[in-house]
Amino acid sequence: MQQMNPSTIPMQPSYPGTTLPREESYIENILRLNRGKPGVFHFSFNNTGAADNKISVRGVVEAAGRDHVILRDLKSDHRYLFPMIYFDYAEFDEELNYFPQTT
Repeated sequence: MQQMNPSTIPMQPSYPGTTLPREESYIENILRLNRGKPGVFHFSFNNTGAADNKISVRGVVEAAGRDHVILRDLKSDHRYLFPMIYFDYAEFDEELNYFPQTT
C-alpha cells in the first residue's frame, strides 16, 4: 500500500480558531466549540434498572471526544467523565458558538 505524503493530503475547511471541519456538526464538536461556557448537562441511564436513572450537572465542558465529555461542576469543582451514549441534551446560559451556516 502506498503512503501519502502529509503535505499532499487535502485539508478540510475549518471554523476560525479551531481545527474542526465545518461539515462535522456532531455534538462533540459543538461542545468543543463552547468549552468553558456555563450550562446544565442532562444524562439518563436507562439500562441501570434504578428508579433514579437521571443526572443533571451544572458546569462547563472541559473536553469532548467522539464518545465522551468531561464536565467540571461549577460549585464543587468536581469533574465528571460521561460516555456520550448517556447524553440527552444541554442548556446553556449564553449564545452558543456554532459552525457557519451556508445556503
